[in-house]
Amino acid sequence: MNWDETAPDTDPRLVDSSADGEDQAVEAALRPKDLEEFVGQEKVREQLDLVLRAARARGATADHVLLSGAPGLGKTTLSMIIAAEMNAPIRITSGPAIQHAGDLAAILSSLQEGEVLFLDEIHRMSRPAEEMLYMAMEDFRVDVIVGKGPGATAIPLELPPFTLVGATTRAGLLPPPLRDRFGFTGHMEFYEPSELERVIHRSARLLDVEIGVDGAAEIAGRSRGTPRIANRLLRRVRDYSQVKTEGGIIDKEIASAALKVYEVDPRGLDRLDRAVLGALLKLFGGGPVGLSTLAVAVGEERETVEEVAEPFLVREGLLARTPRGRVATPAAWAHLGLVPPQQGATKGGQPGLFGA
Repeated sequence: MNWDETAPDTDPRLVDSSADGEDQAVEAALRPKDLEEFVGQEKVREQLDLVLRAARARGATADHVLLSGAPGLGKTTLSMIIAAEMNAPIRITSGPAIQHAGDLAAILSSLQEGEVLFLDEIHRMSRPAEEMLYMAMEDFRVDVIVGKGPGATAIPLELPPFTLVGATTRAGLLPPPLRDRFGFTGHMEFYEPSELERVIHRSARLLDVEIGVDGAAEIAGRSRGTPRIANRLLRRVRDYSQVKTEGGIIDKEIASAALKVYEVDPRGLDRLDRAVLGALLKLFGGGPVGLSTLAVAVGEERETVEEVAEPFLVREGLLARTPRGRVATPAAWAHLGLVPPQQGATKGGQPGLFGA
């Protein structure tokens, strides 16, 4: 069970992988407490288990851990499991909250021995704080600068051994000196539908919701490979079931009807995704078309189309980014039930400039 950069889209989306207040409250209750309960990410889980067991056997603090991957895949959950497995307290903060080296120094100086410091969106930390973190991770020491100008003095401050768990959605933005100081790096992959079904069944038990095998499979198939989205869809299907069917067992028909109301199609596309594809196919004949033109056509900001809708459409093989612009794939035409225009013909069926 697993899930975890805020999307620039101002409208809430049911298939948005970032967490809002409601998600955070529910996740706290649904999070697994140990690695054995954690669903999916088999390689990362196995490797991390070895790291933690070896550290416990030595009676030492675990190595620093870097977790990378898309939002909603379980990075925060794994950080809490690391603390639980090491029987250590955990402190949670984020890169955007640390804008000055002094902010980081205050956090580090108050850590207890063996404590786990979870730093979400670590790639967004300020450069001065980042440089201070190098020494803290390697030598468990920071130099606090007192005063300004020629009279400034560096006071060394010894730190107790601690474990830093960094989480990032953009590992490529981390500078190599910081990345190299992590003893273990794990990349979180998107989940298979079968894994999401296990997540949904577990969440349903904790939420006291009755769900059938086919109902869980229907929700899992529309969850875009992300446990957080699977849990959110489960809650909305539960709401529909309580109102429309008086809380019976959720089967495929109920799940499908509920998600149709919420405009999430069988492949996991929502209104925005289908609007982008629809404009690309119907207005521009499948492309290529520039990003700004496509954004204007759907009435959204350029950043919203590029960062919110496009990643999933590209991953699903429905859209391609080319030097000339965005292009729809044959799968996109098939998904919307449209027929691609004949090569050399324009949108209205007239011959093109060089085609018959």
